[in-house]
Amino acid sequence: MQKKQFKAESKRLLDLMVNSIYTHKEIFLRELISNASDAIDKMYYKALTDSSITFNREDYFIRIEIDKNSRTLKIIDSGIGMTKEELEDNLGTLAKSGSFDFKKINEAKEDVNIIGQFGVGFYSAFMVADNVKVISRAYGEESGHIWESDGASGFTIGEYDYDRTGTEIILTIKNNTDDENYDEFFEEYRLRSLVKKYSDFIRYPIKMLVSKSRLKEGSDKDYEQYFEDETLNSMVPIWRKNKSELKDEDYFKFYTEKHYGFEQPLKYLHINAEGTVSYKAVLYIPKRPPFDYYTKEFQKGLELYSSSVLIMNKCGDLLPDYFGFVQGLVDSENLSLNISRELLQHDRQLKFIAKNIKEKIKSELLSMQKDQRDVYDEFYKGFGRTLKYGIYSGYGANREMLEELIMFYSSKDKKLVTLSEYVERMPKEQKYIYFVSGDNMDRLLKLPQTEAVIEKGFEILLLCEDVDEFAVRMLAKYKDKEFKSVSDSGDIGIDDKKENKTKDSDDDKKMLKKALEILKDKVKDVRLSKKLKSHAVCITTEGEMSMEMKKVISQMPSNEKIKANKVLEINKNHKVFEALKAANSGDEEKFKLIVNILYNQALLIEGVLPEDTIEFAEGISKLIAG
Repeated sequence: MQKKQFKAESKRLLDLMVNSIYTHKEIFLRELISNASDAIDKMYYKALTDSSITFNREDYFIRIEIDKNSRTLKIIDSGIGMTKEELEDNLGTLAKSGSFDFKKINEAKEDVNIIGQFGVGFYSAFMVADNVKVISRAYGEESGHIWESDGASGFTIGEYDYDRTGTEIILTIKNNTDDENYDEFFEEYRLRSLVKKYSDFIRYPIKMLVSKSRLKEGSDKDYEQYFEDETLNSMVPIWRKNKSELKDEDYFKFYTEKHYGFEQPLKYLHINAEGTVSYKAVLYIPKRPPFDYYTKEFQKGLELYSSSVLIMNKCGDLLPDYFGFVQGLVDSENLSLNISRELLQHDRQLKFIAKNIKEKIKSELLSMQKDQRDVYDEFYKGFGRTLKYGIYSGYGANREMLEELIMFYSSKDKKLVTLSEYVERMPKEQKYIYFVSGDNMDRLLKLPQTEAVIEKGFEILLLCEDVDEFAVRMLAKYKDKEFKSVSDSGDIGIDDKKENKTKDSDDDKKMLKKALEILKDKVKDVRLSKKLKSHAVCITTEGEMSMEMKKVISQMPSNEKIKANKVLEINKNHKVFEALKAANSGDEEKFKLIVNILYNQALLIEGVLPEDTIEFAEGISKLIAG
């Protein structure tokens, strides 16, 4: 046996590999299986270029063997094997990769799916093993060789009588410590779960002898244990199959098998994108949000695969927050990975894929909205809040992506409508897209501010979720039509010029000024209303901060003290206005009483309690008592 030393820089890198680069020790199995798959792929390529070789897929496999007594774990493959020089070059020099060189030479060949990019993946074995042996016989060679190392004192290499082409890696697993349980890598269920998690879609069978139980012959009570060869992986992933081969049931079965959800999803997308950056994806739109969707604990993201090997369980960069409800996976051979194959070294490819996926999701949702409106309505009730929040949280940057997808309830039939549908049925004389915000549709339709707008035959959007008005304010316009709150204190485009051509009298102006002095800091102005019909009073606001927005913000943990510029509007055609004028003529105390009651009445209509409910109640009693 020939004894050799790692180079100084290689020893430092090996120490880094074992202690820093990989997040989870279990990754070693993924790396070794990926290397085994590469070795078989190289054999497949050789068969393509050498007509004397017959490649029968059934003869190629990866096998896992465990022996708890000797504390060994073996990963065996029937691939192309390695010569002595290749063992020394690929395993004796860290970060030199035979797979990478092979991939560069043969990258134009189809159906050759080399996974490895760096030679360092093999050394993840030293995270769990005190000693690693690699026995290999290269195709065409008459004898094999053995490479052995404890990861610290270098390695030995020599001839070995190996009776077949391929490679066998033997790990002597470390003993348990107070912090680490290495025995788990001898448990069948643990190894099965790791293969399913990381290597389920390796194209060659990953086999292992697993224990089974059966009734003893001639007995109906006693069981005996026996071992049976079992293939642990699925091999051909659903996303690599042709769509024509698959049925709805196949996608739904995959959805439940991957634990994306417990019930059938609303929609699925099967994407096969070819180009500068090629990728495949299977995406699902769930029927309803998971229980933790609107909590801080929810983690968005798609499973990310590189050549069918799981790289990240939740890649959040593939989905914007507003499409965070989408479940599924993406597989690409074009990703630039770092040496641990856990993180992306460059994000250009990822950004390209994310942008493409975002457009695909939008297109699917619009198609659903157009052709399956009942299904889209069901989706929207669960996830519409997310879309609207996407407009607000992005400060309008996402409006082009989301404005066609969002919907609001309508005063017309209390059903959800898109902004496009609203604008299409606007009368010619209607200037604005009207909205009113609050927590209850029925209450909103009874508000004094809505009466005149509806009487004009104009439709009103009923904004019943706390994010709604924030999103609408961020949009500002849709198709050149400005959004306008019916509670806006200014001109909302419904004034009847004939009815409102008369100006307020000087006496009325003086009276309103006196009322404003009584209310002091409570309101910005008191004025005669041009929008009230049958109601006596209402509160309107000046500026972007409405009463409803103030209520929402005041409930936030920061509890910011933000004021809405309230305006008390009084209906000059209502009997209460005559009572106010009469009190102003000779009863100052009564005038003050009526002004305060009218203000508090307007607050109650908005769903806001008076600042002093006792004072308000006693004021009503005084007024009734005369």
